Amino acid sequence: MDGDRLYSIGDLARRTGLAVRTIRFYSDCGIVAPAGRSPAGYRLYDADAVARLDLVRTLRELEVDLPTIRKVLNQELSLPAVAAAHAEALDVQIRILHLRRAVLTAVARHGSTPEEMERMHKLARLSEDERHRLIGDFLDAVFGGLDTQPSFAGIRRSMTPELPGAPEAEQVQAWTELAELSQDPDFRASMQRLARDEAAEQAQGSTPILHRGLIAVVRDQVSPALAACTEPASPEASPVVAALAAHYAHVLGRPDDASLRHQLLARLEAVNDPRRERYLTLLSVINGWPAPQSLTPVLDWSIRALGARVPR
Repeated sequence: MDGDRLYSIGDLARRTGLAVRTIRFYSDCGIVAPAGRSPAGYRLYDADAVARLDLVRTLRELEVDLPTIRKVLNQELSLPAVAAAHAEALDVQIRILHLRRAVLTAVARHGSTPEEMERMHKLARLSEDERHRLIGDFLDAVFGGLDTQPSFAGIRRSMTPELPGAPEAEQVQAWTELAELSQDPDFRASMQRLARDEAAEQAQGSTPILHRGLIAVVRDQVSPALAACTEPASPEASPVVAALAAHYAHVLGRPDDASLRHQLLARLEAVNDPRRERYLTLLSVINGWPAPQSLTPVLDWSIRALGARVPR
């Protein structure tokens, strides 16, 4: 292109692909200033106007507003800074669109009611900080004062959901259910009692114990009995019950007696709350973890076996 040549608005329209009225509007706004006038008084533009219009068109297609474009052209703002700001804004829009898509997909798959869809949408569109505050409130209620201890701090971290920026429909639905479950006062109270019982056991015994440590022993001892179809009340189950009671007595530093077995039975019943297992299942979906193994069969068996041997 000849650097000294001047172009009419019609020439610019043909070279840039923009409509004449659009170029005239940009000229009136001062975004592309004419370099002179023809003898008939028509505006004429130089080669720089073509470059400026190409940049304006590109930025407008990227939805950059005109005041910002003017600052870029006048070198009041750097193009990289504008690009970074708009890329960040697009990230937010993309996240919102992902969430909307996930909510609609979940509704379509599961036949949700309008009320369920509205509730899911409200919970899904919470910001990351709002989600953390909601779950933080639940975990504060459960572990209040205990999470200063390393063992409980680790459990708290393992119970924290982290919904990704572009969640799948299943993750949004799981988050909605988990958020609602965390607000259930009865579930909160149940989890709080469980945490307090664990803290009390740690204080009593010489060996720190978490309920997961106890459950690991229950799983190891009871799984073979389940596989062998051993009835919980049968004589064949007695050695398994004795092993569980012996382990519990050891970690608490107490004798294996009726009182201890009553306490063990109560602990297993508390751990066997189906809402707790549901929380952990939903958590694994949200965080993209492998689905946890259900402990209900071994806990049910242990509770029945202990119950058959502990006087009520």
